[in-house]
Amino acid sequence: MPDRPLLDGITVLDLASVGPAVRASRWLADWGADVVKVGPVPKDAGVQIVPPAHAYSAQRGMRRVLLDLRSDGGRDAFLRLAATVDVVIESFRPGVVDRLGIGFDDVSTVNPGIIYCSTTGYGQTGPRSGWAGHDLNYLAVGGYLHCSGREAGGGPALPGATVADSAAGGLHAVAAICAALVARATTGEGTHLDVSIADGVLSLMSLTIDEFLSEDSRPGPRSGLLTGRYAWYDIYEASDGGWLAVAAIEPRFFASLCTELDCTRWLDHQYDDLAVEPMRADFAAAFATRSRDEWASHLGPADTCVSAVLEIPEVVADEQFGSRGGFTEVIHPTAGTIRQVAAPLAGQVDATTLQVRDQSVPDTDQILAHAGLSATEIGELRNAGAIA
Repeated sequence: MPDRPLLDGITVLDLASVGPAVRASRWLADWGADVVKVGPVPKDAGVQIVPPAHAYSAQRGMRRVLLDLRSDGGRDAFLRLAATVDVVIESFRPGVVDRLGIGFDDVSTVNPGIIYCSTTGYGQTGPRSGWAGHDLNYLAVGGYLHCSGREAGGGPALPGATVADSAAGGLHAVAAICAALVARATTGEGTHLDVSIADGVLSLMSLTIDEFLSEDSRPGPRSGLLTGRYAWYDIYEASDGGWLAVAAIEPRFFASLCTELDCTRWLDHQYDDLAVEPMRADFAAAFATRSRDEWASHLGPADTCVSAVLEIPEVVADEQFGSRGGFTEVIHPTAGTIRQVAAPLAGQVDATTLQVRDQSVPDTDQILAHAGLSATEIGELRNAGAIA
């Protein structure tokens, strides 16, 4: 691992309170960036959602500044602050930051090297750009839900995680920001990143969509290799009611699976469409003879690409994640000690207990002073209600 965090020396202003943009700043902070959360002054506190203590890793390692961005003083203080940072992340609807006077053009005037990331549901342009939405909506319009499993009534099943917010939005923004930082290191120029969560879902679905565009297929549940068309890529129930995930795509893994399940009669029929259902029935009968954990411990090391479907309490206790520092603890000012998922890169967050800043006590004065505002200016802004 490097001697210092990967993003050490990078400062981020995060204007979001929930959703993909907050997930992005969470990753950036875990990788070493100094993230400053920009929140409203108390009289406008209701304009932002206040997530529960455990959400977004309790904003561990972040600082907070409170500004009234609708006031001249609050806007000017934000621009003074933005002149000293590397990245601004916002998730307002298109056009809002420009009306507030803190959009990309405003910030780049005082900081030509700024990386300005606007994260929205449908992007800054297009017929849906002004629409409200959440994770499920973006998974719906991007084809993800249609290709997923079905509920008993025949409709698409609700996903077990916020795939759009996390991967299509948060990680999409992180990748774009990191790429822009690399480009700036060469050109010295900043850029405005238009991150659309729906566009991110489109990218996540590219294997399926590109297959349709190339071969005029009709993707859907169990229509393709990765959605359960074949018996060797599916979920099976064990004797104890537990479940096992089987993903034996490569021929050698498929051969190992057939051998270990005593189903060798299917060795030469991996892609035989006529063999799919009888093969699935044989696999189901075999898995029903032993418990989930018996099969997982036997088949996991045997090059079969089989794993147990773990429930969340089991995930938290899992030895693999524990061995890689997958969890850490923070001390929250109101919730006490909280165990939570650590950084997505092993070793980027110390496994020792971290202190979460008391969000009711902002760091406004310290942050603005570091940006060059004098004590007199800070006092005047506070008296005017522009900061808190």
